[in-house]
This record gives sequence, structure tokens and C-alpha cells, in this order.
Amino acid sequence: MKKHVLLQFLLLLLVLPLAWAQTQTVSGRVTSATDGAALPGVTVLERGTSNGVTTGANGEYTLTVQPNATLVFRFIGMATQEIAVEGRTTINVALGSDQQQLGEVVVVGYGTQLKQELTGNIAQVSGEEIANIPTPSLESALQGRAAGVYINQGSGKLGQGINIRIRGAASVSASNQPLYVVDGIPVTSADLGTSNLEPLNPIADINPNDIASIEILKDASAAAIYGSRASNGVVIITTKRGKAGKTNITFNYYTGFSRPTKIREFLNAEEYIELFSEAIENVGGDPATVFARNGLDINSPYDQNWGEEPFRTGSVSQYEIALSGGNEKTRFYINGNFNTTDGILLGNEFDRASGRFNIDHSINDRVRIGTNVSLIRTLNQRVSDDNAFSNVIQLNALPPIQPKIDPETGELNRRTLYYNNLIDQRDGFNDALTYRTISTAFLEVDVLRNLRFRTEHGIDFLNLQEELYLGRQTQDGGPSGYGYNSQLTSSNYNTNNTLTYNSTFADAHKLEGLLGISYQRANTSSASVEGRGFPSDRFQKIASAARITSGSSSETGYVFASYYARANYVFRDRYLFSGSVRVDGSSRFGSGNRFGAFPAASAGWILTQEPFLDGSNLFSFLKLRASYGLTGNAEISNFAPLALYSAAAYEELAGLVPTSLPSDDLRWEKTKQLDVGIDFGLFNDRITGEVDYYIKDTEDLLLNLPIPGYNGYTVITKNIGKLENKGFEFVLNTQNLVGAFTWNTNFNIAFNRNKVTDLGGNTIFGNSRGLGQIREGEPMGVFWGPKYAGVDPQSGDALYYIEAGSDETTSNYSLAQDQRLGNPNPKFTGGFTNNFSFKGFDLNVLMQFVSGNDIFNMAGFFQSVNGDYFDNQTKDQLNRWQQPGDITDVPQARYLASNGGGRSSRWMQDGSFLRINNVNLGYRLPATFTERIGLESARIYVQATNLATFTDYDGYDPEVNTTYFGRSNVNLGHDFYTPPLAKTITFGVSIGL
Repeated sequence: MKKHVLLQFLLLLLVLPLAWAQTQTVSGRVTSATDGAALPGVTVLERGTSNGVTTGANGEYTLTVQPNATLVFRFIGMATQEIAVEGRTTINVALGSDQQQLGEVVVVGYGTQLKQELTGNIAQVSGEEIANIPTPSLESALQGRAAGVYINQGSGKLGQGINIRIRGAASVSASNQPLYVVDGIPVTSADLGTSNLEPLNPIADINPNDIASIEILKDASAAAIYGSRASNGVVIITTKRGKAGKTNITFNYYTGFSRPTKIREFLNAEEYIELFSEAIENVGGDPATVFARNGLDINSPYDQNWGEEPFRTGSVSQYEIALSGGNEKTRFYINGNFNTTDGILLGNEFDRASGRFNIDHSINDRVRIGTNVSLIRTLNQRVSDDNAFSNVIQLNALPPIQPKIDPETGELNRRTLYYNNLIDQRDGFNDALTYRTISTAFLEVDVLRNLRFRTEHGIDFLNLQEELYLGRQTQDGGPSGYGYNSQLTSSNYNTNNTLTYNSTFADAHKLEGLLGISYQRANTSSASVEGRGFPSDRFQKIASAARITSGSSSETGYVFASYYARANYVFRDRYLFSGSVRVDGSSRFGSGNRFGAFPAASAGWILTQEPFLDGSNLFSFLKLRASYGLTGNAEISNFAPLALYSAAAYEELAGLVPTSLPSDDLRWEKTKQLDVGIDFGLFNDRITGEVDYYIKDTEDLLLNLPIPGYNGYTVITKNIGKLENKGFEFVLNTQNLVGAFTWNTNFNIAFNRNKVTDLGGNTIFGNSRGLGQIREGEPMGVFWGPKYAGVDPQSGDALYYIEAGSDETTSNYSLAQDQRLGNPNPKFTGGFTNNFSFKGFDLNVLMQFVSGNDIFNMAGFFQSVNGDYFDNQTKDQLNRWQQPGDITDVPQARYLASNGGGRSSRWMQDGSFLRINNVNLGYRLPATFTERIGLESARIYVQATNLATFTDYDGYDPEVNTTYFGRSNVNLGHDFYTPPLAKTITFGVSIGL
């Protein structure tokens, strides 16, 4: 297959010069069909190319095109026209008004709306923007493309969960992930997995190339129609559909390679021996003796670079074929996709095979039916969590004086200071196999001329099989092998039934109404078994285990029943009003608090429709809007209000043990949000943008409170506390150059301030090694602990500030009071995109930036601790204090003396970064050439993701959040042997048949 594609490339390149053999010049004038007036600024394009011009002051244009070209005439507020040249040299066009062209259609909850009539805040990302980006999960492809949407990939592990925050974190203990809706149906998006390993991201199952558009509902007016699950925002994914016309066949292929964005440097053998000899001597020890006591040879001839061992050159390939078309009765879209990615980490792979079949059929003028069917298979070969000794990144802790290969056996060295987990790569595997379908069917009936009924039913069914085997020579599998097998089944059934009314009357009033009812039932069951004692490492299935050491099973589920209504009213195309309410009932709450109501209201004013701005040379569009509403959060345990018991056994007698206390007074977590904004267009929409200010106040926080352990319980869930998010968002789109050479720019930036305003006097503490806490009056996950003050230049002692606001220092760690150290939440985030095109060439450059957040690298306890342990150290330890007068921030090396080794701000750094997130350079072959070889279109391209990162952070990558703690909101911004992202270069072709 690869040879065939390469042959096509060579053939295309050989005959490219023929494409320029014949051209002709076309000129003409564009006028208004209403009054015949000339239309300056109309875009005239040769279809299928970037070749184009804009009309002058008299509506005139001149353009050189291919003889069989088709011209496309576009102008704001006018219906687009396409006219075949057919050898003509003069083409005059009269454009008619088209109300639909005044604003693009935006997908909203349970419907669509013209963008110009929106009174809420919705960010849009087209499917074209994220298509063919070499990433396993679509969330990472959204980075930097939407204001107020902060996406943190966490690490470079394939298939792992990704953190998304829309306008800040709205909860402490409940989930902060948005609600995902695919083709109208909420889908499973919570991390999955039953083993004590990396969680799986179910959104990675969705093929990004199937997506037509993504709408991100950010404010209450837009999101409140989803009620109790919209506090964290809503991500609406609409998949592609067929259009009437001839069948279009598209083939896409890309392949490439990847490397880590950064590989950290550690001490070589000579530096290592020097550091630890010095550290031992500084505490009065004999280096040779202490080395030998720890199984190390101070005279070792080896110099092993363990820091490079976790990594490899990764690879990625994707094949895809799509068909779409139909007639006025039936339209279809069919897609088949296979993606295989070998990660930059040893043993980390992700393969996805998916198929989609979307069909729409009009039974008659009033009745339509359709279905969306997707089938997905993913295989994720995982790596261990960051804290496990089997995590390959922890190889960098091994001394460089110990070789990877044992010279006596010729095998992987088993006599290293810590476990050589390369043995796990050789003698074990950790696979997660998922089969999934996300499918819907709908019936739509025009009951009356303006009244439409729609019923849709969807199923999100997922089966996850996890299988782990560790061989006899592995640390956790010895001496006879260890096996683990689990199966998880998740079914999520949804039904929506809506009545929609649309009417325009008296030439001044436009009314849209929606009534609906939804029902969702979700169920998850799992079973797992562990065993030991395998005949040999060739027998890796759990059935071969001599002893079943443990087993477990569980089942859980929830139900939502919802009723909702919405009304949109437009008066004289300028005054906009919208209101909605949703009533949700959930099985996750007690009988007294099961239902909650979530209303929202908004208004807008299109000033450019007013006489005083009619004909303005500056403003082509100007709209003021404001909204206020209430949304909720119900993402807690399915049985949180209940007293729970688990089965237990003693002396083969069955019994029950209590596992959780009841909280039958639990209520919905509620978020009140105010949003005011401006949408604008300047100079005939050469410049467009949005400005928004919002306040989000969350109350009745669903808080997991720690309780004394003597009663047999550790936490209880209560409604305690409040938090707020305040922010500002700015979006600017510009058409810098138009014509044969085009240049468009998209810029977005968002500022958010998060603060916990009430916690009932409680403080929530994070991991004892970390700095994160939840405190009243502070942002979520604030870093709190002793503040490092550097090194005493006379003694080499590590110094700490005694208290906040004081310059007084001490070398006695126990005297240093805890204080506010930093904030893991960024001050602002954003993206900057530039699109260029010229004569078939196109270039897209996306840069992403994050600023003002802090990162605490907990691995500093071991790898940057000036000889406290025998772990290999980072290169900064070469700058350690060695004699009086030395000015440095690295204390004197002292073996096992913890000189500067306590938890403090010593390993806290600024996590700000600017990343060249995506660069795509392509060339679209001329239509005259592609037609000669029987193709509709052809584009070749080269693409780079995570091409360069600019940051002061010393760790692997500033886009980090260790899986050591899961997705805990109290432990944000922590790094602990967390691998970097991948820098990927791909080469691709897209062919239309």
C-alpha cells in the first residue's frame, strides 16, 4: 500500500508543470439584484483553489483562471453564486439577498440557531480544523482554538484522560469535566478502568475525521438547556452527513514519526561518583564503603545513560476512506478509518479502527427518518501510573554506573539499585481492548407548517477488557508469574422527544419555541480476577494460573428524567430575547432533593440594524448581549446519599460490613452565571470578534469531607461551601490580505480568576508529598507549605523563611511556617492562528499559550536533592554549594542528611509556556491536472504537532498533571516522573474521487 501511494506522489510531481499550460482571463461586474448598485468587496474565487480577488469600488473584477473553472461569488448578506466559465471572458453577476447568509448556523442544545441571533456564548470549531491532526483524542486537537477552554493533556501517554476546564473549575469534589453530547445524545466521558493502572479516556474512541463541527456552550444561556449537568460547560459534537448530489469519495492517508518534546539530562558516571563521594564525605563517611553497602561499585567502568532508555522514536499512520452523497430523498455518509500509533514511551501503543454510517431519508414532504451508527475498536497498550516503579520514566533514577545489560548473563540487569523495569517490557504486557458503539435513530414529523415533532433514541454501549501479565523475572510477577483480567460493560441509553415551533409573522416578529422530555439510564458492571503460579511465561491467560488470589465484581447505575422548554424571540431583526428552563430528576440524590430546576434568560441588541448605524463604514455588525442563568452538577457517586454495605466473609461465614455513611440531605450543586458580551464586525467583516465578561458563582458544593477514621469511615459527602470564577474573554478574527494571496488571523485570549469563598471553615489537604490544598479565600489547589530561601553562602545549609512576609530565615526546617507559595491555575490562556494561501499552497500555524501557573515537581525529592539518596540527579546539582562564599540555590551535598530535602517551594517553578502547537503546509493540485487523471481533487501536505515549546520550566514538559493523584482538584499542577508530550511530523495526502 505504501509503495502504491509513493508511486502516485512521484507521478503527480512529474506532471505538475502541465497544470500551468493553459489559463484565461475573466472579468466582469458584480451588482445587487435588488437595486442594481455596484457591490465592492465581493470575494471572487476559482472553486477548489485559493485563487481569487475582491471587487473594486465599481464592483469590477479581473481574474486569471483555468478554462473549465467555476467562479464562486461570496458577499456578506448575499446568497453565494457559482458560475461555470465555459470559455467566456466576461461574466457579470447580480447577487440576491439571503437572510441565511447574514449569520452562519450554529448547533445549540436540541436544535440550531443563526449565529447573529445568539444571545449566549458558544465557541465553534469546524471539523476541518481538527481533521487529520495526529492525536489519539480529539480534545487535544482543540487546544488553543476556543477562548476560555483550557485543555491540559497531562502527559504524553497515549489514551489517558485529558483535563478540560471551561471558564475555570466549578467544583471541588465533583467532576469538572464538561458534558459531551454526540449527535444529540450525552455519552460516557468519565475515565474508565478497573485495574490500579492508567485510566482510559473514552473520548479517544471518537474518530476526529467523522466530526462536522464542535460547539462549546460556555455561558448559562447556552448551556442551561442541559440543566443539572451543564455547570462545567457542554461540548456538542455533530458528525458529518451526506448531501444531495453525486457520490463523493475521499481517501485520506498520513504517516509520520514522533519524538519527545524534551529529554532531560542527568549526571554521567563521573559526575555521579563525584557528587555522591562528596556527599558521603560531608557527613563523615567513607565513599567506597557506603557505595558497596548499597550494591554500587565506586570504580565501575560503566556510563549508562538511563535518561534516554524510557523513550523511542514513535510512529503514526492513518488510512481513511469516506463516501457521501444521495438525492433529494436519501442522503448518506459512510466512513472507515484505521489509526495506529506507537508512542514515544516504551510499550505504549494505541490502535483505533472505526466505521460510521449516517443516513437521512425523507419519506415524504413531512416525515423524515435517519440513523447514525458508529462502531469502534481500540487497543491501548498502556504504561504504569507515574508513581509505580514499573513506570519507564523511573528508569532515570538508576545510577549511571550500573549497566542496562548484566555483563555476566548477557541479559537485562536485575542487580540495579532500583528495579530495572525494562524487564517488564520484555516479559509482560498491559492491554486494554475496547469495543464501542455510539448510535442513534430519529423520526421527524412536520405536524403543522410551523410545528415539528422529533423523537430520537441513542445507545452508547462500551465493553472494556483489561489484561495484564507480568512474567517470572519481573518484580511484581516473580517467582511464578502474575496475571490480571477484568471486564467492564457500560450501557448508556438516551431518548429525547421534542416539539419545535418556528414562525415569522407581521414581517417583524420571529418566534422559536421548544418543549422536550428526555430520559437517560446508565449502567456499569465489572468483574476482575487475579492469579499467580503460571506453568511458564508462555501461558499468559488467567485460566492458566494455579492460584486465583483475588476476585471482585461490582454494578452501578443511575437514571435522569428531564423536562425542558425554550423560547427565542426576535423583533425587527435587532431585538433578541431568549429564555429556557430545565427540570432534572436524578437517582443520585435522596427522595427529598431528587428534582432541581435550572432556568436561564438572555437578551441581545443588534445595533447595526438600527437606522443610526445603517450604512456605517466602520461597523458591519455590532451586537450587545447579556445572559444570566442557573446550571447544576450531579457528577458524584451514584449512591452518595445512601448508607452502603459490602459483602464480607470471616471463617467462610458470609456477612456485611458498612462502607459509607448516609447523606440523605444531599442537594444539587448549583452555579449561577452572569455573562455580558459584544459581537462585532468591522470594515465589511474584514475584522470580527467577541468580548465577554462573566461571573460564575457555585454554591452548595458537593464536598467529600474527611472524618475521623476511628468510626470505620474516611469521608462523607456534604453540601458545604462556595466558589467563584470571574473572567474576561477576547476573540479577534482578521482578513489581513485577500486576493491571490490570502492571510487570515484568529486570536483568542481568556483570563480567569478562581477563588474558594466558603468551605465551612474546613481545609482540604492534598497528598503529603505535594503542596496542594483547598482553602477559603484562595484559588483551587493553591500551593501551601514552607518557602525556600536559598542557601547560606557560608555554611551551605538550605534556608527557609520563618513566616510569611518576613525576611528572617532559618536552616531548621521545622521552624519554617507554611505559607502561600503559588497557584497551579493559569492567569490567562489562548491561541493564535495564521492561515495563508497562494496559488494552491496553504499554510496553517497554530500557537498556544498558557501563562501564570505554577508547577511543583515532586520528583525533585529524589532526583534534585543534592546527594540525599543514590538516585541519579539532574544536571543542576553540578551547581551545588562546595565552599564558603559560593552563591547558589543548590545546598551542600550531604548523604541522607536532608539538607534542603523537605517539602517546600524549592521545586516549584513557573509553568508558563508558548507552544507551536500545529503547523500544516499543503499544496492542492490544480483541477485541470486532477481531472486528467480521473480525480476530483488532490492535496499533499506535511504537518508538525508540538513543534517547539518555549518555557522556563525545567521538567520534561510544562503541560503536566501527574496521574499519581488521578484528576484530583486539590493536587493540580504536580509533576512526578510524568512523561513529556510527543513532537510529531507527518506526511499526508487527501484525494477526492
